[in-house]
Amino acid sequence: MDPARIQTLIETGLPGARVEVSGEDGVHFEATVVSAAFAGKLPLARHRLVYATLGELMGGAIHALALKTLTPEEAAARPG
Repeated sequence: MDPARIQTLIETGLPGARVEVSGEDGVHFEATVVSAAFAGKLPLARHRLVYATLGELMGGAIHALALKTLTPEEAAARPG
């Protein structure tokens, strides 16, 4: 598994999302996902939306995925 494939899967499952994925060992990854679909949702619900885009890969080809999930407004308010 590679970060580009994970990014594509998330972007396909959450149209309009901005996604950045990193991970060097092929099984542990980190992703930042910015999507309007997260508005009004708690972090757990946001994570479930992302996990749903990856289906059976979670816990299999993707052993671990650390997530940062933000709405566009939250992303714009972040420093840097």
